[in-house]
Amino acid sequence: MSYKGYFARIDYDAEDEIFFGRLAGITDGVGFHADTVSDLKTAFHEAVDDYIETCAKAGKDPQKPYSGRMMFRVDPEIHAKAARAAALAGKSLNQWAAEVLAEAATEEA
Repeated sequence: MSYKGYFARIDYDAEDEIFFGRLAGITDGVGFHADTVSDLKTAFHEAVDDYIETCAKAGKDPQKPYSGRMMFRVDPEIHAKAARAAALAGKSLNQWAAEVLAEAATEEA
């Protein structure tokens, strides 16, 4: 589920027969729950709206789920291979990596 640029991570508790979720991609703890999928969607929207409103009242900017910046480490050999592949494709390493990640994410989704 997504709403106003935020995404939900949803789980189901079989023992309590309830759906529960939290906003994905932010460190602020924002959760919600419901008995039905329809109610879960409503609860998710309310949680996002409440989060944005609470941040505004506190004078704080709400966290954005994804900034577009990724920082990660890889083995130097992989770094060299990726840089070589990017150069051979006539692209910057950044552009090449973004395209490869986009393709992999599309395949997984």
